[in-house]
Amino acid sequence: MQDREHLFIGGAYVAPSTDHRIQVVSPHTEETLATVAAGANADVDKAVAAARRAFDEGPWPRLDPAERVAAIRRLAEVFGASRKDLVKLISTELGAPVSFAKLAHVALPWSMMSAFADLAEEYPWQEQRPGRYGLDIRVRREPVGVVAAVVPWNMPQFLTVTKLIPALLAGCTIVLKPAPESSLDALFFADLVEKAGLPAGVVNVVPADRDVSAYLVAHPGVDKVSFTGSSEAGRHVAAACAANLTKVSLELGGKSAAIALPDADPAAVADAVRVSGVGMAWQICNSLTRVVVPAARADDYAEALGAAMSAIKVGDPSDPTTEMGPLVAQRQQQRVRQYIEAGIAEGAKLVVGGTELPEGVERGWYVRPTLFTGVDNSMRIAQEEIFGPVIAVIPYSDEDEAVRIANDSEYGLAGSVFTPDIERGLGIAARVRTGTFGVNQGYSMDPAAPFGGVKSSGYGRELGREGIDGYTQTKSISVAPQQ
Repeated sequence: MQDREHLFIGGAYVAPSTDHRIQVVSPHTEETLATVAAGANADVDKAVAAARRAFDEGPWPRLDPAERVAAIRRLAEVFGASRKDLVKLISTELGAPVSFAKLAHVALPWSMMSAFADLAEEYPWQEQRPGRYGLDIRVRREPVGVVAAVVPWNMPQFLTVTKLIPALLAGCTIVLKPAPESSLDALFFADLVEKAGLPAGVVNVVPADRDVSAYLVAHPGVDKVSFTGSSEAGRHVAAACAANLTKVSLELGGKSAAIALPDADPAAVADAVRVSGVGMAWQICNSLTRVVVPAARADDYAEALGAAMSAIKVGDPSDPTTEMGPLVAQRQQQRVRQYIEAGIAEGAKLVVGGTELPEGVERGWYVRPTLFTGVDNSMRIAQEEIFGPVIAVIPYSDEDEAVRIANDSEYGLAGSVFTPDIERGLGIAARVRTGTFGVNQGYSMDPAAPFGGVKSSGYGRELGREGIDGYTQTKSISVAPQQ
């Protein structure tokens, strides 16, 4: 992997304003993979100015929507031709197993590009309505302006695509600020933008440390902030945007509950819990980490979940048979181990896993897949977002209590219910306060379905038509009839 010494600003690779560098370290070997130029506040100023010029003076916002769709389809072609290299980069940089990187980190965002282009072709950019008082009403949806997109490290290409592509289709220009851990990934995307021939300044990429994110989201030249990250960071972003009256969408943390109704199959529930997070070691905001089970069948679920977690193959991300790799950073490993120790101290029963390295692993930021049973929903491991492979099994006495447990959380991003009775499952879905929900599966990210949360999981929606709505503002034009 090569060092990256430049930032992508104004359609060109430019030297940063300081000599500070980001160290990109392998979560598997703990060795430095590359160094990346780190942007500072002065570089953010340059990037915002470039995006501002591209929006205020450039052609991109003024193109016919069909022309922007064609440009995004070109970008998708370039992305598709680079998939093999991108899979290797992401697996090495983030510790994602190659099998998961190929599917979720590369194939999924690639398909999302085409899906958004399809949506944009049908999007009501302008509509005409009859006025109540004889006026001709025209409703236009126009680009909101310069967008600051702040993307975390856990699913960087997917989250970049779900922010940038609808914003670009709407006619916005963008400053992308990736997490330090996924800086190489973000600059790879900049390479694709350059190859696709998007106009200068339409997309700008500034890898930087986290303090620069605060400067970017508070920048007066930004018209919209799209932020994905922790709930704590999201509160700071919201406050900064409020000071400037900047439009903002927040996709934040989660503590999703899987409710198993009495007629559910424990093996199917266990498999869905495994699939929801194993590819990124449960470092996914909508993965299922609380499993709410009928008390009378708690032992059946403990057995099924224990077997599923014990069977996960943990190890070298480059091995095609690996199911779960390391956590992204040493601080994450330490954080998850502390939660495991807290679960034991609070009296939960450790069934599988623990704080030791997985069998056969001698180095790297790994944590064993861990299962606790007998968990009370007030415990820290049930209430706080761990962002690691720790599953809590919580018993309930009746359906009303199951719903209460699911709702007894500051988060409201996702959740699931399991039952062969679909109508009964839909009834549960209507009662659980989340932005997304699955029936007989972990919540699936579909390009047609808006994604986002409530409560401390944020506000605003990505994907679906709503994913484009968030990057537009509505203008009403009333036209008097000719005399």
